[in-house]
Amino acid sequence: MNKLTLVLGGTRSGKSAYAESLFEGQETPVYLATGSAGDGEMAERIARHRERRGDHWRTVEEPIGLAASLLRESKPGQPILVDCLTLWLGNLMGGDRNVPQSCDALLRVLQGLNAPVVLVSNEVGWGIVPDNALARQFRDYAGELHQRIAAIADSVVLVAAGLPLILK
Repeated sequence: MNKLTLVLGGTRSGKSAYAESLFEGQETPVYLATGSAGDGEMAERIARHRERRGDHWRTVEEPIGLAASLLRESKPGQPILVDCLTLWLGNLMGGDRNVPQSCDALLRVLQGLNAPVVLVSNEVGWGIVPDNALARQFRDYAGELHQRIAAIADSVVLVAAGLPLILK
């Protein structure tokens, strides 16, 4: 397993299932979940993800403090899956947090970890230019974060229609 892997894809592309498959044979990997059940539809999505994963994962829910959670959960050889970075960015923006500062902290932590980490994120930059400033800012934050992580990652995978395309 690579030290740092970034898995990108569109909504319902199969990126989470692909990322989870990278952990086959690992004992009790950590699933660091950034989503929170703010409504019934999101609660249903979270329940489906948990059911698909099964019981051998240890789930840690962290919608905001991702860098601190990675530090806390990281132990040599302890694999961690983060799902997903775009939900985390949305949580930061919705909570009026300093997004650039939070992204800088995440990058610093990722470079110092001694455990394999797989990061899942939505590729949101392929659609039309959003019609409002907040959505454009979100798209820009996501694109910048993906580029910065891809630069330091050992592996970058794009998933479309359930099929992985190795980019790096």
